[in-house]
Order: sequence, then structure tokens, then C-alpha cells
Amino acid sequence: MNFQIRIFKDMENLSRTAAGLFAEKAAEAIAARGRFLTALNGGSTPSRLFQLLAADYRETVDWQHVHVFWGDERCVPPGDAGSNYRQAWDAFLSRVAIPESNLHRIKGELEPVEASRDYALTLSRFASPPLEFPRFDLVYLGMGEDGHTASLFPGSPLDVTEPVIPVTAQYQDRPVNRVTLTPLVFNQARTVAFMVSGEKKAKTLAEVLSDRFDPERLPAQRISPKNGDLLWLLDEDAAGKLPRELTRSFCEG
Repeated sequence: MNFQIRIFKDMENLSRTAAGLFAEKAAEAIAARGRFLTALNGGSTPSRLFQLLAADYRETVDWQHVHVFWGDERCVPPGDAGSNYRQAWDAFLSRVAIPESNLHRIKGELEPVEASRDYALTLSRFASPPLEFPRFDLVYLGMGEDGHTASLFPGSPLDVTEPVIPVTAQYQDRPVNRVTLTPLVFNQARTVAFMVSGEKKAKTLAEVLSDRFDPERLPAQRISPKNGDLLWLLDEDAAGKLPRELTRSFCEG
């Protein structure tokens, strides 16, 4: 697995770098291809990132040419407190001049299978032939304490051939009824940026970044862009159990 690690003192500095990455990749993509396609993650990790984009980059990003997607979603209505869409809308998207037609949410109010089919159709409208889905310019992902990412959980199927799948099986204590993009899509992205913080994730992160490949148990290992960059943006607590030779070789900040 080829990747780059950057380690930050705290979540504030990590989030500021992640926000700067958004602005940088947006400018590059819009200049080169006329649009910027990004997929957001949910959970607590991107909260500060969203705040910074709404405040510090409100006037500097060309929001008219930004298209926002989501890596996964719970099957709840868009106004539900557990909705990844709502989280991003409240903290960020409602505060910048992005056209609502440029927001491409997963319809969590639908049943998982129906929502997956609907989102696959949405993706197909932005396809980068010969792919049947877009080649994202920037994907943000998180990682759970169990090594999951998006809604790809330990023990979930590896031989997935669809860009979007419903998640209806129970994995550990995770609630069912979700929709997720798959490695088929993530691994075609130009840049994938993991944001990981907290001491509780340190042990799992060290396993994920080791040379012991076990993607069934550690789904984050399934993410390895074929012709793109893989960035791990970590705070010091999350990076605490990484071997020195790894951080010395890859750490940039």
C-alpha cells in the first residue's frame, strides 16, 4: 500500500490542513475539468473541517462548480439528527453559495436496496467513461476503532462489483440499514484523505498501516487508489502506536 502520512499536534491543525486540501483540489479540478467532485464523510471527525470551510473558505472557493456527494449514509430522513447529509448541511453547505442542484445526497428515506439503486443512477450521471461512476477529485474518509470506513464493516463481503451497495446485515453492534460507496469507487479517486484522531484508534491504525494485509477484518485496508494519492491525516494520539520507521519515512507535518 502506497500512502503518505501527516501527523498533527491536535484536531484543529489536522482540520485546517484538510480544509486547505479541499480548496487546493477544488481550484485544480475546476481549472482542469470545469468542476470539482468531492465525497464527504460523516461522524464527529469532519465537524471542524465543515466549520472551517463555511467560515474561512466561503469567499475563496468557486462553489458554483463544486459538486458534493457522500461516501455513505444511514437510512434515515434527511432531517434526522443521524443523517450525514444533515450534518454537512447544517455546519457547512447551508452557509456557502453552492447551488442545491450541486448537492447529491443519498436518499436515506428510502429502503436500503432502493436507495442504493437510486444513488448508482445519480453517480452514473457524472460518470468518467469507461467507468460507470465519477472519478472523484477528493474523497474524505474516517476510520472506526474496528477498522471500518464509510459503511464497510469488518466481515462484510470483499468481492463487491457494484459502485453502491445496501448494508442490511448486522456487523458487531452497528445498526443496519445503510448505503455505502464501495472500494470500486473509492479506489478510482484522484485523492483519498483519511482523517483519524484519538488514542482509541491508535492500535487499529497501526494494524491498518502495517504490512499485514487483512482487508476482511480491517476494511480501511481495502482503500488503495489505483492512480491517485492516499493521504492519512492523523493527530498525535491516533499516531501514537505507529512504528518510528513509518512516521520517520512518511510524516510531513
